[in-house]
Amino acid sequence: MPAWGRAGFEEYARRMPREARTTLVELKPEPRGAGATARDVERALESERRRIVAALPKGCYRVVLDERGESLSTRGLAGRMGTWRQQGRDVALIIGGADGTAAALKKEADLLWSLSALTLPHQLVRIVVAEQLYRAASLLAGHPYHRE
Repeated sequence: MPAWGRAGFEEYARRMPREARTTLVELKPEPRGAGATARDVERALESERRRIVAALPKGCYRVVLDERGESLSTRGLAGRMGTWRQQGRDVALIIGGADGTAAALKKEADLLWSLSALTLPHQLVRIVVAEQLYRAASLLAGHPYHRE
C-alpha cells in the first residue's frame, strides 16, 4: 500500500466516533503467475474467500464492495449505519483483490455495495469508504461535515 493510501485511510479512521471504530485488516492475495488461466484465478479467489471468511468477526454483517452492487447515497449509507448500530453487530466491509472477489463471497454477503461503475484502485477505495463512513457517522451525529 502506498504511503498516501495508508495515510488517507488512517485520517478518516482516526476521526470516527468511538462507537463506530474502524480498523483495517489486510490479507495478502493468493499468488497468480503471469500465465494464470481463468481456472487458476477462480481457485485463487476461492482460497482468498476462505481466508477472508476466517478473518471476519463471528456473526458480522458482511458488505462486499462490487461494481455491480447497490449504489448508496450518503444519506442511504447513514441510514444503513444507523440500522447496523441498532443491531449491535460488527460490520465487515470487504474489498477484493485485483481479480475481485469469489462469487460465493458475493452470494454470502448481506449487502453488495457499489461505490461506482468505474474500476477503482484498492488504495483509493479504502480512502473513499473510510471517508464515506466518517461522513455517514457525522450525519447521524448532526455534525455539519456533510452538506447537501
